[in-house]
Amino acid sequence: MNLRPPRLVFSSLPVVVSLILAGCATPSNNPQAGAAEAEDFNDPLEDTNRAIFDFNQVVDRNVLVPVAKAYRTVLPDPVRDSLRDFLRNLRAPLIFANDALQGEFERAGQTFARFTLNSTLGVGGLLDVAGRWGELPYHEDDLGLTFGVWGIPEGPYLVVPVLGPSTPRDLGGQVAEGFGDPFNCVVAGNPYTLYWIPFVRGGVAGIDQRSRYIETLADIERTSLDYYATIRSLYRQRRAALIRHEKEQNLPPPSSFSRNDSPAAPASAKNLAARPVFVSETPNVPEVSP
Repeated sequence: MNLRPPRLVFSSLPVVVSLILAGCATPSNNPQAGAAEAEDFNDPLEDTNRAIFDFNQVVDRNVLVPVAKAYRTVLPDPVRDSLRDFLRNLRAPLIFANDALQGEFERAGQTFARFTLNSTLGVGGLLDVAGRWGELPYHEDDLGLTFGVWGIPEGPYLVVPVLGPSTPRDLGGQVAEGFGDPFNCVVAGNPYTLYWIPFVRGGVAGIDQRSRYIETLADIERTSLDYYATIRSLYRQRRAALIRHEKEQNLPPPSSFSRNDSPAAPASAKNLAARPVFVSETPNVPEVSP
C-alpha cells in the first residue's frame, strides 16, 4: 500500500485552533525564578515555548483569522454546520476505537450508533441526525486521552509550531492517529485519489473551528494578564476534564490567571478549549469541541 503523509492535528483544541495559535506574553525577568516556575508548571522549555507561541500568534493573526472571517462571511451557518457534522462523522471510527480502548463500551456503542445513523439517514454525515433526533450527542475522544486514562504521564508542556499547545503524550497520540485514521488509509491506498485530500480535510476543519471562536478567543487574550499562562492552564484543564469525561468545566475568568497555573490549579470558563486539527474536527472551543 502506498503510504502518504497523514494529516496532523493542531492540538486541542483542543485548546482550539485559536486557543492554540495565540500568544503575546513575556518571560520572567529573573532567570532563576523563571526556571523554578517552569519546573512547577512542568514547562521546562518555557522560553522556547513562549517564542514559538509568539510565532503562532503571528500566524493566527495574519493568516488564520482573516481566512476564518472570510469563511464565516461567505458560507451561511447551515452550510458550515453541515461541514462540521461531516468532518465529525469522518472521525467517528477513531472515537469508537478510543472509547473501546478505554473500556467505555457504552460510549463506544453510542459512537457506533451515531456513525451508522449519520452515515445513512444523515446523508454521509452532512446532517447530525443522531444528535438532533436520536439523543446521541457528539463527544470528543483521541489517543492522547486514551493514554491519559491508562495512566501514562502527560510529560512536559510543549508548544508546537503552527500546531500549538501539546504534550509528548498528546503529540504522540496525534501522530499515531494520523497513520491509523481509516480515512487516511483508504486515501493512501487508492491510486485514483489525491493524497492531499486529508490535508484539505484538516485545513477546512481547522478554519471552521477557528471561525466559531474569533470573538471568544480575542476576549480571552484581552482579559488575560499572561496569555501564554492562560492558554497553558486552559489546555491542561480541558484535557484533564476530557479524560474524566466531563462535558464542561468551570474555569476562573482568564483575567484571574497570572503565572499561577500549575496543573493543580482549580478547574473552572464553561466551554473553552478543544484541540484544533490540521485537523479534522476536534473539540469545540467555548464548551472553552468538528
